[in-house]
Amino acid sequence: MSMTPEQATWFAGTFEKLVANVGQAILGKSQVISLTLAAMLAEGHVLFEDAPGTGKTMLARALSATVKGSNSRIQFTPDLLPSDVTGVMIYDQKIQEFEFHKGPIFATIVLADEINRASPKTQSALLEVMEESRVTMDGNTHEVGRPFMVLATQNPIEQAGTYRLPEAQLDRFLVKTSIGYPDHASTVQLLAGSSQRDRTSSLQAIITPQAVSEMADLASTTHADAAVLEYISRLCEETRNAPETRLGVSVRGAIAMVRLAKVWAAAKGRNYVLPDDVKELAPYVWTHRFVMDPEAEFAGATPEAVLSRIMAEVAPPQQRASV
Repeated sequence: MSMTPEQATWFAGTFEKLVANVGQAILGKSQVISLTLAAMLAEGHVLFEDAPGTGKTMLARALSATVKGSNSRIQFTPDLLPSDVTGVMIYDQKIQEFEFHKGPIFATIVLADEINRASPKTQSALLEVMEESRVTMDGNTHEVGRPFMVLATQNPIEQAGTYRLPEAQLDRFLVKTSIGYPDHASTVQLLAGSSQRDRTSSLQAIITPQAVSEMADLASTTHADAAVLEYISRLCEETRNAPETRLGVSVRGAIAMVRLAKVWAAAKGRNYVLPDDVKELAPYVWTHRFVMDPEAEFAGATPEAVLSRIMAEVAPPQQRASV
């Protein structure tokens, strides 16, 4: 059953309240907050490529406070082990059995700070939980629950002692973006309230985790016309065929676009997806999935430029293909 116009109006109003509440802690960044919330409602994860001190930890706390959920922070370091992320089996002498002790990944919002500083072995501990929302330990499956989102960060400036994220890991992030520094007015406002160390402490919960899951289910019923789906498919095919790329957008990336576009449309009060939604979201959803040809990259080609050219060449649908 598709979302009704009345449900779309309610969704947009609730989404706006969530953005405004988080915006009390993260000043002047409504677009980033909207993208992050949309990713949560699309049941995806976000990768922030940002310099230190831009408010990534604050954003994670503000989100968890707004949805009345839990949050955890994992500082990724070269000596971090997979069990430090997922949890470990410990022998209980009283009952003479091994018990699973959950790791910090079992939270509503998980901040994976400087994820590229951990070894590939530790990074791989996130692959299953990010894709399937569960952890398998000694043959037993442990669900992390809903909602669940990983907010990972990596520093684009300092690369010493880091491990590049593999393509399989990058492909599991629904969105890649950056918070960036606040504008002048927001900076002055932040400085005026510098005595308050934690701006999230005064935030009130707007919604419950159960309601977030219900909103995610409702967003999935937003109508995506066959013409829009064909448009997304053609764009993905062109990214794979582009001479500048060795690897374009995967099927997972195409599905990610559909899921996020449905939430984005509902957040704007519509119960249907427009090609403009795809155009607006494409840089955030697709560019980090490109593997560039080394020669083309050396010549100055960038994922953003390749995607921009493809978006200009592939005409969006002008009419609906289905009712």
